[in-house]
Amino acid sequence: MKVLMLNGSPKANGNTNAALLEVGRTLENEGISYEIFQMGGKPVRDCIGCGQCSEKGCAFNDDDVNEFIAKAKEADGFVFGTPVYYAHPSGRILSFLDRAFYAGGAAFRFKPGASVAVARRGGSSVSFDCLNKYFGIAQMPVVGSTYWNMVYGKVPGEAEQDLEGMQTMQNLAKNMAWMMKCFELGRKNGIALPDTSAVVRTDFIR
Repeated sequence: MKVLMLNGSPKANGNTNAALLEVGRTLENEGISYEIFQMGGKPVRDCIGCGQCSEKGCAFNDDDVNEFIAKAKEADGFVFGTPVYYAHPSGRILSFLDRAFYAGGAAFRFKPGASVAVARRGGSSVSFDCLNKYFGIAQMPVVGSTYWNMVYGKVPGEAEQDLEGMQTMQNLAKNMAWMMKCFELGRKNGIALPDTSAVVRTDFIR
């Protein structure tokens, strides 16, 4: 089994990546592999609601969203990490995930997910809550820890000094590994996925 992580920071080796690495190390100790998908500093388009999504993914093919969707289809769980900018997640991770979930939502369905927010000081709770919205609409079980999934640090290297933050990442990984193993055991014993439907839509203005 494998967890796909997304680093929503333009810095591949910053504090957000350090938090995700701590999750990854603990996952490996639990027998779960992982991959950190680096967004990096390349431009990311936002969703324009064109409705041209297809089996190949998003209509825009000049960034890494479709590559991420392809990897998501093979993954068993997800962790999305973001730095906190102006008390909210990075704009790039929101644009990225809007398109990934709109064009490839089936790749995430019924798989456990968790978000991680990394801040110098304020805004981590808002960022954490914001990223969790993706899980709710995609029927994804949300993995918690012994504290909200937050790590603090300003310059690279400070995150590792947040001992409680690192502990939270370790326990998050243990909880995710446990949940994934439970799901796998259920599949092997014939427990089918829920038969859900979303054919009824009620708009506020008709």
